[in-house]
Amino acid sequence: MGTIAISSLMAIGMLSACGTSGSSNETKITIFNSKMEIQSQMEEMAKKYSEEKGVDLEVYYSSDTVAAHLATKYASNEPYTISMVDAKDVYSLAEEHAVDLSDQDWVKETDQAIAIDGKTYGFPVSVEARGLIYNADAIKKITGKDFNPEDYETLDSFKELIQELKDGGMETPTGIMKEDWSLAAHFLAEVYEEQPDPSAFIKELHDGSVDLNSNAKYNSLMDTFDVLKANNYAASTAISAEREVTEQKLAEGQIAFMFGGNWDWSVLNQYDYSENMGIMPVPENTDDGSNQKLVGGGSKFFFIDNSSNTSDAQRTAAKDFLNWLVNDDEGKSFIVNDCSMVSPFKNNTLTVADPLGASVKEYADAGKLIPSYNYMPDDHYSVLGAGMQKYLAGEVDRAELAQAIEAYWKSATLSDDTK
Repeated sequence: MGTIAISSLMAIGMLSACGTSGSSNETKITIFNSKMEIQSQMEEMAKKYSEEKGVDLEVYYSSDTVAAHLATKYASNEPYTISMVDAKDVYSLAEEHAVDLSDQDWVKETDQAIAIDGKTYGFPVSVEARGLIYNADAIKKITGKDFNPEDYETLDSFKELIQELKDGGMETPTGIMKEDWSLAAHFLAEVYEEQPDPSAFIKELHDGSVDLNSNAKYNSLMDTFDVLKANNYAASTAISAEREVTEQKLAEGQIAFMFGGNWDWSVLNQYDYSENMGIMPVPENTDDGSNQKLVGGGSKFFFIDNSSNTSDAQRTAAKDFLNWLVNDDEGKSFIVNDCSMVSPFKNNTLTVADPLGASVKEYADAGKLIPSYNYMPDDHYSVLGAGMQKYLAGEVDRAELAQAIEAYWKSATLSDDTK
């Protein structure tokens, strides 16, 4: 079974980067990478790191789901030394499979590490966050003044700006992505994430004890969504608008605002984009402070294997590698410059190349991130994304959408998020 597992992994793709000595007693560590877009960067880094550190470092990637792939490795007693996983995987796997990293110096440099019962298991690799993406140049072109997101934290002030843009010639200042993951996994999710206790709120939804129609946060966010919807450039064809068209219009300043996250830069930068862009909190008429924060956090996490299949020397080398990412200039540059990711560590002061990432870094370092809820059922965004699309198209009203959300959660299978 072990041979089969190794062969299949090699078929997927593997880099074996030996140290300069190539000696048989050289420490060997393996890394599982679950972020496809940085695999080539990981491979190049592994080669250079191996040569410089005298560590035989191998990087593997699999397109299988993280949980399924790692289950195969555990079953064959061939765990990776370091595994890159999603937050939910840390919560489900760490207590049984991961090393307690609480004593590591890097813990104090980040707010994004994952701890369970007071023990730190998850090393954050990058930060992603969402909010309202803005084109500051397009706004200034009409208003004649520099755009300051802090001036538009409330929905009332945001509506005034929208009207000013319309009066100045931008007939439709907003765009809305119609994709179910954007509508449900990202925007609707903030209804849960901005509650005082998201886990308790989800359980109350499951129990049927929540009346969304009278929930302040649901109405606050939907009020904002309605303003975005009313001023959407594709209002008459909202659920057929192409993401690329929406992002191009934002990049080139034909519209000024679009809800999204820093991952959208990979699309925006394909066009003739404006230099001054960023992400701001979703404007809301609220006094709970949520309109001063983005929603997000660590998007990928490393953990180190604790089993007898990994030696103490390997675990030490693995810890050295994590410390290299945090404290070494080359490690810092690898995260920010090579991988174009937002570092979750405050001591990494390298300038993030893209403006959306720079916004996220600023909010993250200031402690202004509302944590993502990492326990959504797998079908949440597809089922309720369809409901949000109906709302976007004007096929259902707010009360009917609330009814659909409540019905979904009553029959949903909840994850174990009590830890």
